[in-house]
Amino acid sequence: MNKNLQSFSIIFLGICILLSSWFISQSLRSTNQQVNSTSNEQFRYEFISPNESNIIIFDKQTGEYWRKYIESNQGPTNWEKGNSPISTPSN
Repeated sequence: MNKNLQSFSIIFLGICILLSSWFISQSLRSTNQQVNSTSNEQFRYEFISPNESNIIIFDKQTGEYWRKYIESNQGPTNWEKGNSPISTPSN
């Protein structure tokens, strides 16, 4: 009977070790995914100023851009939205 209890204890300990390592790996994986999505959002937009009269904000994820033309010594004008000339695959 004592030998059966030892065998059961060893098997139970092995199962506990496997489950705990699985839980740790899952928590590390979810943390890594959260960090990657945050860093992707941080650098999603790019500010481009090709000259002193044009301002462009480019969305790297969708390929869309917003353009604004500012005349010298004039007030700001409205933003114009444009679609990317490059086709992007749908998610």
